[in-house]
Parts: sequence; C-alpha cells; structure tokens
Amino acid sequence: MTSVALAFAFALITTPPPPQVKDVPPTQANVKTAVEKSLPLLWKGVEGHSAKRTCFTCHNHAVPLLAITTADARGFHADRKKLDEQTAFITEHFEGMRDRLEKGNGPGPGPVGGGVDNTGYALFALDLLGVKPSKTTDAIARYTLGADEKRDHWPTRGTRPPSEASDITTTAFAVRGLRTFTPQDNARTGDERMTAARKWLVSVKTKDTEDRVFRLLGLHASGASADEVSAAAKDLLATQEKDGGWSQNDRRFSDAYATGSALYALHTAGKVKADDPAFTRGLTFLLGTQLDDGSWHVRTRSRPVQTYFESGFPHGKDQFISCAATGWAIAALALACEKK
Repeated sequence: MTSVALAFAFALITTPPPPQVKDVPPTQANVKTAVEKSLPLLWKGVEGHSAKRTCFTCHNHAVPLLAITTADARGFHADRKKLDEQTAFITEHFEGMRDRLEKGNGPGPGPVGGGVDNTGYALFALDLLGVKPSKTTDAIARYTLGADEKRDHWPTRGTRPPSEASDITTTAFAVRGLRTFTPQDNARTGDERMTAARKWLVSVKTKDTEDRVFRLLGLHASGASADEVSAAAKDLLATQEKDGGWSQNDRRFSDAYATGSALYALHTAGKVKADDPAFTRGLTFLLGTQLDDGSWHVRTRSRPVQTYFESGFPHGKDQFISCAATGWAIAALALACEKK
C-alpha cells in the first residue's frame, strides 16, 4: 500500500463519526441550563490542571477562563476566590520565567519553548482576569514584541491542531494581548507590529475554520476597517454546515470546538447578533450535542507532548481538546443570554 493510501486509510479510521444532534430549541431557559451544567465541569478542568501541572495552557486555562468570565458577565456569577487563585497561578508561572523572557527566550524549557503560541494566550487570559500591567506582563509583552521581529506576523511553533498549529491563531492572540499590555516605552514598536500584522491578516489565505475564526478576531483586534472585518465574517459564515455547526476542516464533521469558536468570533468581532438565524442555528447545534454531564466530546487529532494524566475533565486522551471545546461552546452560549 502506498503512503498516500495509508494516509487515506488512517484518516478514515481516525475521523470521528457524524454527531447525533438532539432537538433542543435555543430558548433562554435551555441556553441557561446548558451553561449552568457546564461551568462546574470547566472549573474541574482548570483547577485540576493547575494542581497537577505547573504550566499555563490554552486548553485548560485560557479558553475555559474565557467561558467562565463571559458567563460571569451575563449573570452566572463566578467564584471570585477561584478566579483570584487562577490569576495568581498564571502570574506566578510567568514571574518565574521573567529572566528568560527578558533575554528573548520563550517560555521554556528549551530556548524557544511554546513561543508566542503560549505568551499570546497568556496575555489574553490575564486580560480576561482583569490583571493590570506589571513587570511580569511587561516581560511577556516584550518577549512577544521581539519574537520574529523581522516578520509581518507571528508564526506558530506548535504542531497541535487545531489550537496550536496556525500562524493566524498565533498572530491573533499576539495582537489581542499586545493591544492591552504593550509597555509604554515600546509603544512605537507595538504600533509597527500591529500595522504589519493587520496588513498580513487582510491578505492571508485561510485553509480551515481555525484560520477563519482567528483571522476575524485578529482583524478586529488590530483595528482593521469595518469592511475588512465584515468580509472576514462573511467568509466564516459561508462555511456553516447544514446541521448548524462548523467543522474543524473539510475532512471532519461539525463539532463544539469549531462551532463555539466560530460563534464567539462572529458575535464579538463580526457583530452578528445572537438572534441572527445563523447564530441561532449554531446554538441549536451546540445544545443538541451537549452531553448529560455538561461537556462536549471532541476527538483529538494532535500527538501528545506530555505524560498522560487526569485533569478532572472527562474524555480521557481527548480531555484537552474537549475541555477547550466545552469552553468555546459555553462562551458562545453565554453570549446568547441577556446581559445582567
């Protein structure tokens, strides 16, 4: 069997089956029930990872905290003590590597480590938590500004799709974080990198939902024109599936990761209202695929990079992507709730 045939056979084996979508109308009551059911489980994933690992992550910290803080703003009150504990965890983690960041080294353990894939998510999470600029955020921001400084964007160092495998995702998070945390004495460099990234995002070609989601978010964060942001939103809307969801790529069926992130981007950056037909179709998909325990199960398609452990979130070897998927889904659902 040729290598192409083997790759095709492997894809057939590993591609998840189509989702079974229950009939759950996107009423306010159903949306609120779904959010309330998931929040305790997301906290388990956040706190369990912090207790068992010293590292900050996108999948068990940044995205779940996005869901929790978004829900908090819509009346699903978050435990302030728990939020403060996670703020301290992330801040102390990066405080411990200030020296290496100030020397231009990534967040380790090697000379590059996670690179801007990690620091962009970190600045985003710290902003969500209401952290004010400090010497620690200055170090993270200066490292991010200096990384790949000769380029017009920030390339990914990761090979863990979907969340750490796209130059567009890495660039969008860098732009989003630097918008808040660029030190005053680096303002000129920040403006130059923001302008270059915006021009790159306008012209870059997208290959999948992850690219389209973060191109939209990145354009919005970088101050692109209304027409440019609107065009990116239309590109993302055009790939909505018949079941109301979005798939990660053309070889997979709709899932909560792609759908939740798409809805979040469309609402917050693309100005698509929660009662828009496309948005409500997406909500219906999410409500109809939520499991009884409050989670969404998404199959991983990236190779593990650390020793397996249980974080407290379900789905075994798929727990990291499922935790992120549940975070994006809850962030999107919370946006459909009336503001308190």
